[in-house]
Amino acid sequence: MSDNGMNDGGKFYKFAAGKGVMNLPNKLTIARMVMIPLFVLFFYLQFTAHYFVALAVFALASFTDLLDGKIARKYNLVTNLGKFLDPIADKVLVSSALIVLLTVNSFFTGYLGEWAIIAGGCCVAIIFARELIVSGFRMVAADAGVVIAADKIGKYKTVSQDITVIILLVYGGFEEFFDGTAMQVLNYIGLGFLAIAAVLTIISGINYIVKNIGVLKA
Repeated sequence: MSDNGMNDGGKFYKFAAGKGVMNLPNKLTIARMVMIPLFVLFFYLQFTAHYFVALAVFALASFTDLLDGKIARKYNLVTNLGKFLDPIADKVLVSSALIVLLTVNSFFTGYLGEWAIIAGGCCVAIIFARELIVSGFRMVAADAGVVIAADKIGKYKTVSQDITVIILLVYGGFEEFFDGTAMQVLNYIGLGFLAIAAVLTIISGINYIVKNIGVLKA
C-alpha cells in the first residue's frame, strides 16, 4: 500500500472506487439525501418513541457525512459530483430538521413561553440567510476561478447545529415518558445550542465575506 493509503489492488479500494462517478462516497451522499424524507416521516408519525427513531435516522445520515468525506480524501475519490452533492445534502438535512422542529411548538414553548418560538424562528432564519449568502458568494468566487475553503468557525457552526437537533430530539423522545427538572434542563441546553449556532452563523458569515472580499472587486 502506498503512503496515501490507496491500494489499486485492494478489495476495499475497488469496492469504494465503483464505476464512473458513482463511487462509494457519492453513494453515501445520495443515501444521506434519501434519509432526509425518512427523517421527516418518522418525526411526524405518531407512535411511541418516534422522535428517537427520527433521531437515529438523523444520526446515521450525519455519520455518512463524516464517512464519505474521509473515504473520498483517503482513496483520492473526490469527484465534481461529490463536490456538488455533498454540501447540498448537508444543508438540506440540517435545514429540514430545524424546520420540522419549528412546526412543533412544544420544543420551544414548553418551558420558556410563546416568545421562544419567535426567537427560534429568528435563529433558523439567520442560519438559512447565511447559507444562501455564502452559497451565492461561492458561485461568484468559482466563476472567478477562486476556490474558498471552509473556515473553522463554519465547522463549529455546523457542529452546533447538529448538536441542537440531537439534543432537542432526545428531549422530545424522553418528554413522552418523563417530566420534571431534567427535561427542563435538557430543553434549555438544546435551545441554548440553537442560540450558539445562530451567533456562530453570523460570525462565520461575516468572517467568510471579509476574508474573501476581493472576489467581489474582480
